[in-house]
Amino acid sequence: MRLILASTSPARLSVLRAAGIEPVCYSPEVDEEAEVAVREETLGRAMTAAEMVEYLGMLKAEDVARRHGPDLDGLILGGDSAFLLDGETLGKPHLPEVALERSKAHRGRTGVLHSGHWLIDHRGGKPHAAVGEVDTATVTLAADVSDEELAAYVATGEPLELAGGFAIDGLAGAFIERIEGAPSCVIGLSLPALRRMVTSLGAAYPELWNAQGGPDE
Repeated sequence: MRLILASTSPARLSVLRAAGIEPVCYSPEVDEEAEVAVREETLGRAMTAAEMVEYLGMLKAEDVARRHGPDLDGLILGGDSAFLLDGETLGKPHLPEVALERSKAHRGRTGVLHSGHWLIDHRGGKPHAAVGEVDTATVTLAADVSDEELAAYVATGEPLELAGGFAIDGLAGAFIERIEGAPSCVIGLSLPALRRMVTSLGAAYPELWNAQGGPDE
């Protein structure tokens, strides 16, 4: 049983590969800001961060299913992540100065990472059912990380395209003092949530193991 990943995120891909799953990857074509604006207008209110990441995960999975449908035989996974500090949703910093400002604000404090998922049962080349789930973890940045250390990290470019601006599985691992929740959730794809969703669709999670270290090796 193949997992089709509606994402080109290197972080999500690395999480799956480390878990013994080699997915087929497709790039979703979703204008996230526009879609969120339309959804919020329909709702008549702003979406919570948890609602937003699940909604965007759904749109990404459905987009890939719609554009590549007959060629896809397996489970299609879409996902999105959002990091909150003081209740404010912080997207990818993109710019070094933004990443540095946010990392200084996070220092010695705890942020919340929401990872949204949407899984479509597309076995046999057609959709049967779908399920979504949001997993949440908290991330505490060490209080004694110096300005120089943070500037050096930002200068590597690693945090610029990461929600929250830190990669626990990368260069910033030494700066993160504590995580509560699934470590994979912080990276951008919660493996416990994926297992629960696969099971709820009537499939067996171990059937996804097809990479090095899996039963098909």
